[in-house]
Amino acid sequence: MMKKYTKILSSLIVMIGLILIVLIPYGKVLAISFENSGKVLAYVKVEENAGFHIQYTHSVHKTPVMETYEINENKEIVQTELAYENFAIGMPSNATGEEKFVEKDGTYYITNMNRIFPYIDVRIGQVIANHTLILNNDRFPLDQVVKSGSWIRLKVQPMNLWQRLKGDEIFG
Repeated sequence: MMKKYTKILSSLIVMIGLILIVLIPYGKVLAISFENSGKVLAYVKVEENAGFHIQYTHSVHKTPVMETYEINENKEIVQTELAYENFAIGMPSNATGEEKFVEKDGTYYITNMNRIFPYIDVRIGQVIANHTLILNNDRFPLDQVVKSGSWIRLKVQPMNLWQRLKGDEIFG
C-alpha cells in the first residue's frame, strides 16, 4: 500500500515539475504584439544590451529613416541613434541635451541618445513605409505579422517554454 502512494506521489511531483518547466518564464524576447492586446504575434530572443534597428521610408518626404535601439538591464528599450536624410515634417533639426548632431555623406545622425521606453508602438505604413525590424543583420518586414495600417507594440518580456513552442519566433 505504501509503495503505491510513493509511486503516485513521485508521479505527481514529476508532473508538477514538468508543468513548472513549461510555464515558468525564462530568458527575454523582443515581443511583437497586436496593438496593446498583449497577444504576441512574433518574437525574437534578445540579451541585455542587445541592439536592433527599425528602418522605414518616411511617408511625407519618402526618404529612409533608421532608428537604433538597445535593451537595458531593466528590460527597457533605449533609443540610442536616429539617422535620416531630410529635415522635412516629422524629423528633428538638431540634437538636444547630451545628444550629438552629425552630418556625414548626406545623412543626418543624432547620436548619444538615451531615450528610454517601456515599449514602442509602431503603425505599419500603408503605402511605402516598409517598416523593417533589423537584428544581427537579419531583416524582418513588420507587415508580415499585421496588415498595413495596423499598429504593433514592441516590448521586451520574459517568455516561457509553452509560448516558445507555439513557433512564432523570427530569426530562429
